[in-house]
Amino acid sequence: MDGRFFGQLQELLGDSPCLAGERMDSHVTFRTGGPADYYARPSIRQAGPVAELCRRHGIPVTVIGNGSNLLVGDRGVRGLVMEIGKGADEVTVDGDCVTAQAGALLSAVAHKAASCGLSGMEFASGIPGSVGGAAVMNAGAYGGEMRQVLESVRVLTPEGKERTLAAEELELGYRHSCIPKKGYLVLEARLRLHPGEKEEIGRRMAELRRMRNEKQPMEYPSAGSTFKRPEGHFAGKLIQDAGLRSYRVGDAQVSEKHCGFVINRGRATSAQILQLIRDVQDKVEREFGVRLEPEVKMIGEF
Repeated sequence: MDGRFFGQLQELLGDSPCLAGERMDSHVTFRTGGPADYYARPSIRQAGPVAELCRRHGIPVTVIGNGSNLLVGDRGVRGLVMEIGKGADEVTVDGDCVTAQAGALLSAVAHKAASCGLSGMEFASGIPGSVGGAAVMNAGAYGGEMRQVLESVRVLTPEGKERTLAAEELELGYRHSCIPKKGYLVLEARLRLHPGEKEEIGRRMAELRRMRNEKQPMEYPSAGSTFKRPEGHFAGKLIQDAGLRSYRVGDAQVSEKHCGFVINRGRATSAQILQLIRDVQDKVEREFGVRLEPEVKMIGEF
């Protein structure tokens, strides 16, 4: 541990969480992963200074949100893991616009919008991710995507400058944006919604929640849909047709309920989950000539 760096980080963050050797299994929905050298959960105001401190000391930074789309290696993450979450989750409404800090949960934003009679975020009400992560990957579900409601994002550039980018500048596509490629850190998103009837918005959100609970293995830790949808196919159907329903590597398993999900039955390691993902990719490619691409992002050392 670099004591000088860690001391300066603690001083900078004050009462905000700041730890050395923090295990990541409690910060990701897969519930696996080894320790980060350093872990911090800054406010939005603190994020820029923390990034600058890391630049000065040559400490690599990995930014995470709610950890709902991550697989962290069992050997952990070198450098600093910066979690943009609680303390960076303010949500405000102005007319038909919602401004949400990057750490705000999508479910909280959807419910805030619904309470104000604003429609457009119903699709996101059951997605366990945060606003920042959703902007990075253009998160979506049940026919809705962030690019349908995203007006702009405020980001921190690798040089430490703040920029506001219109949605059109983000190269939004299926589970894609230019944000990772350009090394931006999302600070805030502005969403453009439209007026609706509160009761109808609530009914739609309840229906999507019912569908999610019926069709997805919500009772086990997972990272949501494990694979991107291949063109012309459905990942879950390919996996099922390849005979891989319930396939296991240790406590990592292809869900019986929905083959597009890899679940942790209790004591899976990240290495087991990664091996299962690779086994599924290889078997589906042999059977159907389609190479599934993980939607889950891998970070750290495996």
